[in-house]
Amino acid sequence: MTEHALPPLPRGAPTGPLVGSEPDDAARAVALRRYKVGATAMLVLAAGAYAATTGRSGVWGYVAAAAEASMVGGLADWFAVTALFRRPLGLPIPHTAIIPTRKDALATSLETFFLDNFLSATVVHAQVRAAAPTRRLGTWLADPAHASRAAREVADIAAGVLRRLRPVDVAAIDSAVEQLFVRAGSIHWSPHLSRVLAAVVDDGLEQRLLDVLVGQLGTWLRGNRETVFRLVIEQAPAWTPGWLDERLASRVYDQALQLTAEVAADPHHTLRGAVTDFLRQLADDLKHDQDTQERTEELAARLLGHPEIRAASLDILTTGRDVLVRALSEQEGVIATRLAATFTEVGARLAADAAEQETWDGRAAEVVAQGVTRYGGELVAVVSHTIARWDGREAARRIELYVGRDLQFIRVNGTVVGGLAGLGIHTATVLLH
Repeated sequence: MTEHALPPLPRGAPTGPLVGSEPDDAARAVALRRYKVGATAMLVLAAGAYAATTGRSGVWGYVAAAAEASMVGGLADWFAVTALFRRPLGLPIPHTAIIPTRKDALATSLETFFLDNFLSATVVHAQVRAAAPTRRLGTWLADPAHASRAAREVADIAAGVLRRLRPVDVAAIDSAVEQLFVRAGSIHWSPHLSRVLAAVVDDGLEQRLLDVLVGQLGTWLRGNRETVFRLVIEQAPAWTPGWLDERLASRVYDQALQLTAEVAADPHHTLRGAVTDFLRQLADDLKHDQDTQERTEELAARLLGHPEIRAASLDILTTGRDVLVRALSEQEGVIATRLAATFTEVGARLAADAAEQETWDGRAAEVVAQGVTRYGGELVAVVSHTIARWDGREAARRIELYVGRDLQFIRVNGTVVGGLAGLGIHTATVLLH
């Protein structure tokens, strides 16, 4: 037993019969009686042959010797088989009724046997490696039908976990968000923002973002011409004539649309350079200019300390959870479809890449071996704890139902082998004298 083994049963722990199928047990009982009758009939036949030939000479002497030895072998094996489950003839003979009286000790021995021979780290490690789990999992996931099934199961589990969040869990999230804002408020943000902006500019990410913004702005302008006209006209002075306002609005709209098209088409447009220069200068000011740093820290503190922003963040999390649950619950939704595609891609790679199979098989074997080393005692303790709850006589009866047929063959073999041995001994005796 290991240090992680389950604690022993308390005194007075409930005992009871084994759980099994009554129809199956009835069929086994009938078969067992049939085999018992057969083995007993052979023993009776040997006894009859001995009674009929004892004291006679010639060939009958050989028959008598064989019959006598058959009786001895049959009786010895009957005693041995019966002693496993009950006291032969009800006599209090030592070391009989082994299963009813020593089931707990037998269970402990069986537990140790399993732990030493089946749940050892070496055996489990070798078995996991031999099973090639990575290749088999990859082959299974590479089938789109299997990948869809796995994705559906993962999505259902995730949705179930999110759906079952209790009020206490929501309160914990609320507390975590509050602590996050408190910690964020104590951070000096200027140097962090400076490094982020510098990295963005160095990698040219601001141009990619500008591409997205310009593209979206152009799309919006083309679909909202009347809105732009109305905004410009509303801002015009009251004394200007309407026809002038409309011409101005048309000019503004055309220039804005042209600018977005030029910026989108020209990677070296002046506006692009201006954006890059502005961000680079802002990054430098955040790092070296005290006034910019102070204003940035003040703005960050006001934003992080604003109660509405904190409340809105929790509302966003709650709403996001609801949206995510709905998305996960859609049988053919974006998440399930994307998960299935990802599983298929990963499965194909695992099924084809021998090096990756070797790596993941080794990791899986190590994890399982460590788990067995640490918790193997708890796993096999189920054997002794379960058997400890069984009623002794009922356990013996049920075990006999399952293994009694083979044990009756032991009786038959004992009768036959005993007879052959007796015949051989008698023959040798006659020949030697």
